[in-house]
Amino acid sequence: MGKVASAKKPAGGASPYGSPASKAGSKGTASTAERLNLFKMNTGLGQHLLKNPMIAQGIVDKAEVKPSDVVLEVGPGTGNLTVKILERARKVIAVEMDPRMAAEVTKRVQGKPEQKKLEVILGDVIKAELPYHDICISNTPYQISSPLVFKLLNLPRPPRVSVLMFQREFAMRLVARPGDSLYCRLSVNVQMWAHVTHIMKVGKNNFRPPPQVESSVVRIEPKNPRPPIDFEEWDGLLRICFVRKNKTISAGFKSTAILDILERNYRTYCAQNDVIMPDGKDGKDLVKELVEKVLTETGLGEKRAGKCDEADFLKLLYAFHQVGIHFA
Repeated sequence: MGKVASAKKPAGGASPYGSPASKAGSKGTASTAERLNLFKMNTGLGQHLLKNPMIAQGIVDKAEVKPSDVVLEVGPGTGNLTVKILERARKVIAVEMDPRMAAEVTKRVQGKPEQKKLEVILGDVIKAELPYHDICISNTPYQISSPLVFKLLNLPRPPRVSVLMFQREFAMRLVARPGDSLYCRLSVNVQMWAHVTHIMKVGKNNFRPPPQVESSVVRIEPKNPRPPIDFEEWDGLLRICFVRKNKTISAGFKSTAILDILERNYRTYCAQNDVIMPDGKDGKDLVKELVEKVLTETGLGEKRAGKCDEADFLKLLYAFHQVGIHFA
């Protein structure tokens, strides 16, 4: 049988897979065993299994799997997609939360040549220490959509390509452009680190049982080389800019809580760089003046985050650095 191993970092506390099926979509693929009702779908894990073999094949085709590739599959379910990947890849590492599903996907290759090419890790993919892989393919549980995307992009050696299925709205946020209604912090963050392409729409009737939402598949290719930007600081700036997406960027910087954080960061910057703050000058007032200066000189203070592109936010980040204000 294919190897079944526990995740190196076992799940602790509440699992991100644990939301109700009406809100989640842990979607493996429906096997003969499932169709014969040999076991009941675990709605606690939000299991909605992909039953359309044409869509499964389309996902594998879009991943452009090479014979030398190691493929990470998240949520293999009962294995219809897994066996299609095994036909092309050198090895498949399948991460599954449900022990019954892990056993089922293992049985699918028992006694077959593909048996030696499959490794099943039982555990939470977000908490697990993932082994090296060239490609990631996932019928993603909707409640871990964002954590999975950023975990993959932040790996020391991210996969060459990820072909991932998400709830339709989430997928469209990933590819949204400035001015689109779904354009948000997620859009800017992901597009800074990767090229994202919408591949196909998947109707809810392609799953058993059908979820309450439509799905889409996207292809994510990390930029190479990676942008020389600290992710935490980039995200910190975007959080402020998008706190009121449809209001001006300057509105996000008027919060007392935000100014308190920026003041602490500025004091740290001054201490580390031997910068002397003016005598008698209140730190918060000084930071407020510096923020207003940057927003005015860049001309971005009166723009709305939902209309700004990646270059605008980079310009803003650079200008804040010039006056000693940092976001992480």
